[in-house]
Amino acid sequence: MTNQSQNSFLQTLKRNRAPLLLTIFAALGVVLFLYFFYGYGTYIGPEQPIPFSHQLHVGVKQIQCFYCHPYAGYSNFPGIPPVEKCLHCHKYIIANHPWIKKEHWYFNNKTPTPWQKVYYIPEHVLFNHQRHIRKEIACQECHGAVEKMHRLKSHRFKMGFCVDCHREKKANLDCWLACHS
Repeated sequence: MTNQSQNSFLQTLKRNRAPLLLTIFAALGVVLFLYFFYGYGTYIGPEQPIPFSHQLHVGVKQIQCFYCHPYAGYSNFPGIPPVEKCLHCHKYIIANHPWIKKEHWYFNNKTPTPWQKVYYIPEHVLFNHQRHIRKEIACQECHGAVEKMHRLKSHRFKMGFCVDCHREKKANLDCWLACHS
């Protein structure tokens, strides 16, 4: 670059300083928005009709997984606990809290609480919790450290996740006997 063209370039930059700074700040704003919208926000799960903290119930109160999810021990679908299970304690504990009153409303109106599903497996997979429980595989191995989470993050289980675990634990890898029967 010659001296004259370099001076011309610097003068152009000085004249367009405001639009250039505006463009840089706008680009930075877009990057931050995308981070918080798609990055940071993905560490929490869907909003539930009644805020439920696994951190409080499992971590602090140390309620065992099977107390609220007893079907995991004998069903392929462990399900979400019915409102009666919640009210077993909350009939007495903080019974007048607004969210607990909402639980009572669901119960009194014979309406199941419309919980949002968090964990997904493909329809063609027959996942058997019973086999995993018998092998003493901790719930946290698949579901993560729920005792540290207020809201569970949505998770779609993929075949690779299961295959890697089966290989690591030297478990059955036969497709039809393990998952697809």
